[in-house]
Amino acid sequence: MKAVVCHGPEDYRLEEVPIPVAGPGEVLVRTLSAGVCAGDAKCFAGAPMFWGDEHRKAYCEPPVVPGHEFVGEVVALGEGGKGGLTIGDVAVSEQIVPCGECRYCWSGSYWMCMPHDIYGFHQSTQGAWAEYLKFPAKALNYRLPDAVKPEHGVFVEPLACSVHAVNRGNVGLNDVVVISGCGALGLGMVAAARLKNPALLIALDLKLHRLELAGRCGADLTMNPSEIDVVDEVEKLTHGYGCDVYIEATGAPASVEQGLAMIWKLGTFVEFSVFRERVSVDWTIIGDSKELNIHGAHLSPFTYPVAIRMIAKNLLPLDDILSHRLPVDDFKEGLRLTLDGSESLKVTLQPQASA
Repeated sequence: MKAVVCHGPEDYRLEEVPIPVAGPGEVLVRTLSAGVCAGDAKCFAGAPMFWGDEHRKAYCEPPVVPGHEFVGEVVALGEGGKGGLTIGDVAVSEQIVPCGECRYCWSGSYWMCMPHDIYGFHQSTQGAWAEYLKFPAKALNYRLPDAVKPEHGVFVEPLACSVHAVNRGNVGLNDVVVISGCGALGLGMVAAARLKNPALLIALDLKLHRLELAGRCGADLTMNPSEIDVVDEVEKLTHGYGCDVYIEATGAPASVEQGLAMIWKLGTFVEFSVFRERVSVDWTIIGDSKELNIHGAHLSPFTYPVAIRMIAKNLLPLDDILSHRLPVDDFKEGLRLTLDGSESLKVTLQPQASA
């Protein structure tokens, strides 16, 4: 089959590789669509969190087929194939395949699994930038209902991550919530936060088109930090207090500083983004000045069913959010568009496998 293979930073190649075989408990799917995540693009560009530095070990293990956002059609089941899937089902699988044996898995925190085997980064779990993809025996799989268009199924993974980030914010009915960044994930956060029914939901971005989509996803107000002082505006809207919850979804250091300035005392700051570079902030704001709750958000525990329901109910303008559909041969253009970010929201690759 045709597949993109990562051999190292900026060394991704389109190759012919063997079609996987479904062993006991495994599921083989024909890839219908695969997303290009910002993390995929930063891995390609050589970000230290994937390739290591003096503070961390390398996470990516080449050679490996990338791709952890995907939707596929089930074409084969290994003996005892799990998850209630049958041949012909359109299905997705959570991006992490938990080991079930480490301390995190034992405690129920499977998304923090110690081996941390995410599709497309380790050789043991190849990703979806290929014509066929194998769900391992321990994978967490979901059949998509008929109400979800197959081409929309590729957005289940990023939307599920967005839902988890909003859950980490512990949004209340009286809260003023600010979501910084209206890329594909930020728009998913706006839609998820809307379901929490906060008192005021504000979306920030530098691009007019993204702010327009944020309004369609449920934002009460949208603001462009390049045009107005958003910290001052939020303070005016809240009688000088600031927002209750700030969710950072840009990956830009300036957005972190902006959030720390904007949030009120005892507020909750949720950090979701993957950063290319290190971020330096005044930690006194977090502690002595405001006593903030700082929450990280990683992956999508228990939120795939929520994301699937949101897509089935058409709660997001997915035909606009899924901005670019490229053949897998054009994966380098997909990476360029995602790294640049000025022309795209969610880029997807179509492996174009035969049935």
